[in-house]
Amino acid sequence: MDYGYTMSRKLPFEYKWVVAVIFVLGLFMEILDTTIVNVAIPTLAHQFNVAGAGIEWVVLGYLLSIAVWIPSSGWIGDKFGTKKTFLFALFMFTFASVLCGQAHSIGELIAFRILQGVGGGMLTPVGTAMLYRAFPPEERARASTVLIIPTVVAPALGPIIGGLLIDNLSWRWIFYVNVPIGLAGFIFGALYLRESKEPTAGKFDFAGFLLAAVGLASFLYALSQGPDKGWVSTEVLATGIGGVALLISMVFVELRVPQPMLSLRLYRDRMFRNSNMVNTFSYASFAAFLFLLPQFLQTLLGYSALKSGLTTFPQAIGVIATSQIVGRMYHTVGPRRLAAVGLVMVSLSNIPFLFVTLGVGQWTIRGLMLLRGVSMAFSFVPLQAATYANIDKPDTGRASAIFTTQRQASAAVGVALLSTIFISRRNFLVGAGHPPTDPTMLFAYHQGVLGAFHYAFAGSIALSIIGALYAWFFIKDIDAEPTMRPRPRKQRVNA
Repeated sequence: MDYGYTMSRKLPFEYKWVVAVIFVLGLFMEILDTTIVNVAIPTLAHQFNVAGAGIEWVVLGYLLSIAVWIPSSGWIGDKFGTKKTFLFALFMFTFASVLCGQAHSIGELIAFRILQGVGGGMLTPVGTAMLYRAFPPEERARASTVLIIPTVVAPALGPIIGGLLIDNLSWRWIFYVNVPIGLAGFIFGALYLRESKEPTAGKFDFAGFLLAAVGLASFLYALSQGPDKGWVSTEVLATGIGGVALLISMVFVELRVPQPMLSLRLYRDRMFRNSNMVNTFSYASFAAFLFLLPQFLQTLLGYSALKSGLTTFPQAIGVIATSQIVGRMYHTVGPRRLAAVGLVMVSLSNIPFLFVTLGVGQWTIRGLMLLRGVSMAFSFVPLQAATYANIDKPDTGRASAIFTTQRQASAAVGVALLSTIFISRRNFLVGAGHPPTDPTMLFAYHQGVLGAFHYAFAGSIALSIIGALYAWFFIKDIDAEPTMRPRPRKQRVNA
């Protein structure tokens, strides 16, 4: 069947690696930007002389913008072409980064961050669809080792690069740093990517788009505000309940539309459904832990953003080094055992964080993060390889939109859950006020906050254990059979 591919120019290497390089560049830039901006929030608050709700919209505006565009990205790529859509997203993200860098007021910066989210919301799902269409099923594990690179390296590098740029240049460079990456990816993609359209994309599903966009944005807003403003506050309850109601309505609408914006019928596939469920718990644990640990290092141990980033970076080294081994094991061991054992290993590597003290050494944290990274590779690689095992090429775009939407929501849920645990335990142990100035009382205060972090780290362990149990009892290797076939040793180079 012709999927609308058009040839670009002769390649000195296989086309699938063109897609892999461009996807890694785009996703790396998007994730790196998110982590760098998080580090720079105190600097931005000082620069624009704002705090509280004003400055948090620099992050929140972007989050809500990508929530609007992620669900529709699969249809847009299928209808207008994955090459056009991905290059548009890359251009929009890069151009908006330039605008963010020259912003002269907090209002301008928030507006440009929302514009940045238009590109950011499309990059991951459209890039994932291109990647899994380019790699045949038997090489999905190999593709997953590529996908892991930006997913784990960018969050680890963000605090390091952000700290260096803010300390030595200017806050504006946390946005300008995206420009060379975006330009390189855009030029390379324009020259070598092939266009791919899906003839059965159908008409624009306006009802599905509206319900998914507003519902997901409202739900994520409630999750982001709940830990600080309280889950029973009018604002959180209204947006949370409203968001859930819209998402439920979206499910009913999408199951009745011939060509829906989000093809929820794909959940009928057992592997797609169960892999996404395990991913929900594993990514919630991963994102929440990565959110908490830098706060622990910076607020309690007094680390700078740069030192904190250097301390957590060994996790990325562990993932990258081990993912190659796991990718080869996948074809004989299968996703069920690898994912379940990997999540158990993640839980075990997190247990020492329940007992860390204020005197814990930097190299102890680094060693634990390296072990955590090794463990994570055993769950991330097989889950990403198996999720699309039985998804046909025409459905890959919408499947990746669902996958990305669910992962974004699971990360928000994980962060909200662990933040709530931390804040409630901290308020119970030391109160909600500012730290005391008396040295004796300050030590007791820090011990109380440390105890709150211990409870939150325990929540991360619980999430990964639930994911391990779900993987062991519900994932079936036979469902992933198309991706477990041995890879051919030699393949002809695509011209």
